[in-house]
Amino acid sequence: MQFIDLAAQYQCLKSKIDARIQAVLDHGQYIMGPEVRQLEERLADYVGAKHVLTCANGTDALQLALMALGVKPGDAVFCPTFTFFASAEAISFVGAIPVFVDVDATTYNLCPNDLKAKIQAVQHEGKLHPKAIMAVDLFGLPADYSKLQSLAQQYGLRIIEDAAQGFGGSIDGRKACSFGDIATTSFFPAKPLGCYGDGGAVFTGDDALAELIQSLRMHGKGQDKYDNVCIGMNSRLDTIQAAILLEKLTAFPQELENRQALAQLYASGLNKKNLLTPMVPEGFVSSWAQYTLQSDKRDVLMADLKALGVPTVVYYGRCMHQQTAYQSSQFYGSLPISEQLAKTVFSLPMHPYMPREESEKVIQILEQTQA
Repeated sequence: MQFIDLAAQYQCLKSKIDARIQAVLDHGQYIMGPEVRQLEERLADYVGAKHVLTCANGTDALQLALMALGVKPGDAVFCPTFTFFASAEAISFVGAIPVFVDVDATTYNLCPNDLKAKIQAVQHEGKLHPKAIMAVDLFGLPADYSKLQSLAQQYGLRIIEDAAQGFGGSIDGRKACSFGDIATTSFFPAKPLGCYGDGGAVFTGDDALAELIQSLRMHGKGQDKYDNVCIGMNSRLDTIQAAILLEKLTAFPQELENRQALAQLYASGLNKKNLLTPMVPEGFVSSWAQYTLQSDKRDVLMADLKALGVPTVVYYGRCMHQQTAYQSSQFYGSLPISEQLAKTVFSLPMHPYMPREESEKVIQILEQTQA
């Protein structure tokens, strides 16, 4: 059994993906070829975004967003501590300070109450300038942008939606990657929409921000590649990856339906006695990048599953503020929910090509283990 079965997906899409790759090999435009622009247009149409600019990876997408918003040394950017390292890393890249915020115990996303407390703590101390909120759509579920936007307006902050795992999710029909001042995603192979290498994209409805990001992703380019109007970076999605993503995006709506069905099967079949299954608020749709449970008996359950051929993964066993790189950083209050989640969460196999008999096997093993 595979935790994420990319081989099964490729076999299903093989002829179309192979044809797309061959077309790139035939025309030879490997950097910024026509498929890149086609993909950006298709992504904009899917999400409902005015501008989409692809780039080399999801971390670069975050850095480009921060640079475009003018985040700089002395600024504070508020982000969840319970997420992947890249979210805070990108903030540090531009010289700003990540201020770690606790998360909600059921959605795993930014807790608005703790966010407000952290903003006020930074304001009271007076050493940093509160600049932006980086909200992560963890495990495929969009953050509560209605509440976050209210706080952003109250305190004069910008919002960056880190939808590295969230592509395909939505709130009341509005797609992930369309929230905040800027949104980003990742096309890492294991993401809901992934390529066969690294890739990312930035989404915005702001014309000026889009124009700036267009320049920043290509060495601060002006009228041509030898006219550099600002200090940028080299971050372009290569054409072959764009070609692959074009075919995967075509298949994505059906794959998303398959993920929803698998999540529903897990939710209805799992014994809740010693397990807390994911909660999706009313009006929200998760893209189920991961299906994550909580259990005080995590290690025992994972060992039992492994012994019977079922892979599991812990996302994330160590919070951001517990990482060696940030141990010397100043924190603003405690982060108890995130620390507890790091001790209890684990994720089950989740992909759109998972046979029903495999998902039923997972459920059966967990039922027996908890009996």
